[in-house]
Amino acid sequence: MEYETVIGLEVHVQLLTQSKMFCSCRADYQNAPVNSRVCPVCLGLPGALPVINKKAVEFTIMTGLALGCDIPNLTKFDRKNYPYPDLMKGYQISQYDMPLAMNGHLDITADGQDRRVRVERVHLEEDVSKLQHVNGGADAHSLVDVNRSGVPLMEVVSHPDMRTPEEARAYLTSLHSIIQYLGVSTANAQDGSFRCDANISLRPVGQEAYGTKAEIKNMNSLRSVFMALNHEQERQRRILDSGERVVQETRGWSEERSVTYSQRSKEEAHDYRYFPEPDLPPLVVAGDWIEEIRSRIPELAAQRLTRFTQQYGLPEYDARLLTGSKAMADFYEKTNSLKSSGGPESGRFAKNVSNWILGDLTRLLNLKNLEINESPVSPEHLAELISLVDQDAVSVSMAKTVLEESFDSGDSPSHIIQEKGYTQISDSSAVKSAVGQAIQANPQAVADYNSGKESAAKFLVGQVMKLTKGQAKPDLVNELVVEALDAGK
Repeated sequence: MEYETVIGLEVHVQLLTQSKMFCSCRADYQNAPVNSRVCPVCLGLPGALPVINKKAVEFTIMTGLALGCDIPNLTKFDRKNYPYPDLMKGYQISQYDMPLAMNGHLDITADGQDRRVRVERVHLEEDVSKLQHVNGGADAHSLVDVNRSGVPLMEVVSHPDMRTPEEARAYLTSLHSIIQYLGVSTANAQDGSFRCDANISLRPVGQEAYGTKAEIKNMNSLRSVFMALNHEQERQRRILDSGERVVQETRGWSEERSVTYSQRSKEEAHDYRYFPEPDLPPLVVAGDWIEEIRSRIPELAAQRLTRFTQQYGLPEYDARLLTGSKAMADFYEKTNSLKSSGGPESGRFAKNVSNWILGDLTRLLNLKNLEINESPVSPEHLAELISLVDQDAVSVSMAKTVLEESFDSGDSPSHIIQEKGYTQISDSSAVKSAVGQAIQANPQAVADYNSGKESAAKFLVGQVMKLTKGQAKPDLVNELVVEALDAGK
């Protein structure tokens, strides 16, 4: 039987506020000493009352607007009750039936097709404490670090509109980009600022009713989500093909074994016994405040992509890669703005900048596992290098070496070129001498050229470049090699 995969995603985003969601404790818990960012509110002590963080509400509304959501003028917070040791109060303050934003969408491209994924809701809640499990066996116990408890957590819940793991990855990539562009979160998956739970089920093709779903947790990267969904859809397919029934449950993802594993039965909404938070009044969101927030939404990736193709004349492929990350798009625009007056015309310089960033610079960053905003090569240094290449001060092949050395040392390209003697050789007499040496040392290549094999000339060009250590001007070398070979016929 053929099955259709149905996927919905719940994305949790830690908001970039200075203080926690319902108290004045600092929210920058990542490198803080254990249990140092705490107070009676986030410790859940009796009598401690919460106060809503206005900036967190603003960030959530802004995200909802960027996703095309409706923003109701009245919202409220609710208590979500469940007995986990990471909940200091014994409940979590969240939003149930009246979220801050609802009925949005996100357009994606995946598997060669455009698809609109509906966003059910964007709501606000507080993060939980962090558990540290110690030892095993009879000595096993857990320690609780309360620093994370109460950090503002925005949850973006999609409808189950995705049909493949690739669509889920495209949705997450687009959402991650929007969050970055808005500046409401670092959206760092590695430190837990951008976390995803996935609900996945299978149903016979043509059937409208959903199948039994499993929720997958513990995925800390876009790659993990993609791999976990691929594994889970195959696991469920095997179960259904064998005539058995899929169990509704929460499953974890093991990065080491590349499998999902059972954690617990999956709760339903009634299991959490939601009820309105009695310590917080309903929140009235004024229409003029919503419009003021809307006016501050920056240019997002989709708009920037269009502008890059129009303003800089970039191919859509380049523009899409550059604008996928706000940091990379910013790096590109900064570099492009530094074109020297004697450099190439704007369109060519813009394409050269794109080529260097997406090519050699990205390769070097990947080797060191660095992000573009951590690049040892600054936009100023990259712009300088590109201009030096265009001015024939250094060859393209030698410029790649200069970039690597600038990446390792942080020195400017001009200083490296001067110190190492990497200046391009454009003097015809010097290049002719190297051409003569190459021809004399490779008689077989000369014979091949004379017999009609033009590739032999390219071989000799390569030999000349070796003799000049990549410093000779390639166009000049090619011209002089062909000239010398034709003269010798």
